[in-house]
Amino acid sequence: MAGDRAETCSFCGKPAANAGKLIAGPGGVGICDACVGTCGRLLERERAKDGKPAPAASTTGGPALQEAPKTPPLAPVKLIAPTQLRVELDAHVIGQDHAKKVLSVAVHNHYKRLNDRLRKATAAEAGDLADVELDKSNVLLIGPTGTGKTLLAKSLARMLDVPFAIADATTLTEAGYVGDDVENVILRLLQAADMDVARAERGIIFIDEIDKIGRKSDSASITRDVSGEGVQQALLKLLEGTVCNVPPAGGRKHPEQQCIRVDTADILFICGGAFVGLERLIAKRAGSKSLGFVPAQSEAAKLSAEEIVKGLQPEDLFAFGMIPEFVGRLPVISVLEPLDREALIRILTEPRNAATKQYRKLFALSGMTLEFTREALEAAAEKALALGTGARGLRSVLENVLLETMYTLPTAATGSKFTVTPEAIRGEQPVTVAAPKKKAS
Repeated sequence: MAGDRAETCSFCGKPAANAGKLIAGPGGVGICDACVGTCGRLLERERAKDGKPAPAASTTGGPALQEAPKTPPLAPVKLIAPTQLRVELDAHVIGQDHAKKVLSVAVHNHYKRLNDRLRKATAAEAGDLADVELDKSNVLLIGPTGTGKTLLAKSLARMLDVPFAIADATTLTEAGYVGDDVENVILRLLQAADMDVARAERGIIFIDEIDKIGRKSDSASITRDVSGEGVQQALLKLLEGTVCNVPPAGGRKHPEQQCIRVDTADILFICGGAFVGLERLIAKRAGSKSLGFVPAQSEAAKLSAEEIVKGLQPEDLFAFGMIPEFVGRLPVISVLEPLDREALIRILTEPRNAATKQYRKLFALSGMTLEFTREALEAAAEKALALGTGARGLRSVLENVLLETMYTLPTAATGSKFTVTPEAIRGEQPVTVAAPKKKAS
């Protein structure tokens, strides 16, 4: 519109006829080319004073990608021996010896590889192995729900001073559809590193429920599966190592949005999933066949974790719905054992944050004492086994048993002693209460 055209430079007041090139803005505001040059020199001087690099020019016509300010090169990661990592895992997770060894070795080798890359960047290396590039060893954990997949990854990150993030594969969809882009997985790691790109680039990401993005079927479908094979394909480059553009506020990327560039080459990915029915695929491929009605507890369902590991072939994961390129980027595979009755009893009492210890502390904060008999622990383990939810079922069992007791706890006499018996676990009688002993006068 003619009324919006700038007649003078709003900065120096020079008329349009003498201003050379006058850049007009909304509302009749304008700036001449001389003032633009002056502003550019001022900005360069300020950046030089602060030691910041000039922003990269955009080649798409939109704003340039936001290069987050990187801190000076970080020091090499302190390597922790696999045996020490295993000790830390033993303090939090019961059983799962094979998975603990696999994770301890994989994490140790990953940061040994990262330190080797840092050393090559700062000094020349001689010898016949100088040109050998170490590949990243991402990990795939397979096991029933409640066996400790997430807890293993959390415990490792707690011991290592590196950023750690948990992402859920079920929320991921192909770009352009409702849901999260795969780059939001990296955003969670950036947030765990306080938006420090250099620290995030050496972190650990645990992607849970990875089996839920399996291809649903090989047959053609009228509707497109936007949360299955397409997500696997989008994750390929992230797992292998690439420079991705992460929207700092999350959500969808669009052309006008500024993004943070993150290199995933040194990020360790640990993927976990239940892969329900994988043992049946292994048994079927191995030749175990049945005729007629198959009982619920078939021979395939009785395969142990060791048998699954020995018999697991890439084609079994392909048959489950994982694409070959995705499986190839997870070279380290470990299968977690289902928890038996004795393991559940140990989970109730031995770890630092065992469920029984947590409830005992809750009662102690109110000046009460809580005890569990051995028979009660056995009854709780049997009830959790019947639920089929692994270690998660233990907390549910104890919460139901202690609900009424905790509801009336503030009204009980200080110093009372509560005892959980097997009858209380089975719901046959309430938790027994013993009043505090009176001191002799």
